Order: sequence, then structure tokens, then C-alpha cells
Amino acid sequence: MKFATALLSAGLMAGSAVADSFPWERLEKNNSVLVILDMQEGLFNLARDWDANLYRDAMMAHSSIGTIFKELPVIMTTSAENGPNGRLPQEITDMYPDAPLIMRQGEVDAWDNSDFRAAIKATNRTQIIIAGIVTDVCTAFLARSLRAEGYSVWANIEASGTTSKEIRDIANDQLIRAGVNVVSLFAIVCDLMRDWRHTPGAAEVFPWIDRHMPAYGMVARAHRAANENGTLVPGQDLLPL
Repeated sequence: MKFATALLSAGLMAGSAVADSFPWERLEKNNSVLVILDMQEGLFNLARDWDANLYRDAMMAHSSIGTIFKELPVIMTTSAENGPNGRLPQEITDMYPDAPLIMRQGEVDAWDNSDFRAAIKATNRTQIIIAGIVTDVCTAFLARSLRAEGYSVWANIEASGTTSKEIRDIANDQLIRAGVNVVSLFAIVCDLMRDWRHTPGAAEVFPWIDRHMPAYGMVARAHRAANENGTLVPGQDLLPL
């Protein structure tokens, strides 16, 4: 019992130390950068930890965050796109015709590329939102390099893909230990928005949600239909509110 208590105490102390090292930090749309990292048509085939249809949608959703929050600088980068890795989908590059696209010829870690580093530093911002293929290399290497340089990092867990769920889980655990915020797409969007009454707010975000998060989009649609229709089927009036 004493041994178990000592282990528990040590675990709590370790957890407390981690929490103290990485206090709660909010995403600020005027201090954030959106990075679209190696979401290439060839590399897409390595993203086997998610259903392929869901993952493609998650890639597009992550990439489109900057179309709602126009305050965000967007930086795109690819790895050896003239080889088997392929290019970014045209749907993504068409979203940001004026954003920098850094085509790395050999560097695995995007931070090792001087043009990419310069593009990040030129934004003069300290919060970086990233997702890429593969999670354990492209996302993890860059995220940890950014942390080592003093940046705060938000890694979109849904839009990073790799070869298996086990590898994904190990990679995300390593990121969390490095102080990276491993979060969902919805968490990123809600933290950037902060308040449905803001701009961007409900008017801009609900159409985006309907396209990229249909589960919540259908909730909003049902609410609209109920307000416009206003009729109850017999028995509905007996249900609790």
C-alpha cells in the first residue's frame, strides 16, 4: 500500500510539474499562423489511421480555416513534390493563391528549410496551427522544432494522418509531452472565434460547420426547421424539454 501510495504521489507530482510547465493558453486570431504541411496527394495514401473519406474532408477543413479567419497568415509547404509525394491538392492551393508555398527539396523537418523558417518569422506571430502527413514525422518533427524555438503549437489531431492508429497515438503522446496542444478541429475554430457574437462568428462559422462538420451542421439545420415550421407531431408535446 505504501509503495502504491508513493507511486501515486510521484505521478501526481509529475503531472503537476507538466501542468505548471505548460499553462493554459488561448489561441489568438491576431497572433496565430495556419500551416498546411505536406498534405500531398501521394502522401495521402500513407494516412491509414483514419477512414480515407473522413481524412480527406479533415484535410480540406483544416486548410480552409484561413478562409473564415482572414486574419491568419497561411503558409503551405511540401516535401519533394516532384517525386512520389506529389503536390498539394488544387482545392487547397486555390484557397490561397497569394500565400507562400515553400517547396522543400530534401528537408524532412520543415523547420530545417531556411525559406520556411523565414516565412514563419516574417509573420511576427508566436502561435502556430499545424497538421500534416505523416503525424509521426512531418507534424511531430516540425511541432517539436517550433516548441524548441519558443513557439506555441496547436496540432490538429484530425487532419494529421499516418500509417496506423498505434503510431498516431505514440506520436501524439510525444507531442503532448513536448507541450504541444493536440486538439480537434472544432476546438481550434471555437478558440479562434471565442464568441458566436464576434466577427467571424455565427454568420461566418455556421456555413463552414455545415460543410465540414455535418453532425453539428444538422443540429443547426434541425433548429432552423423547428423555428420555421413550429409544428409538433402528436406526442412531442409530452416529451421533456
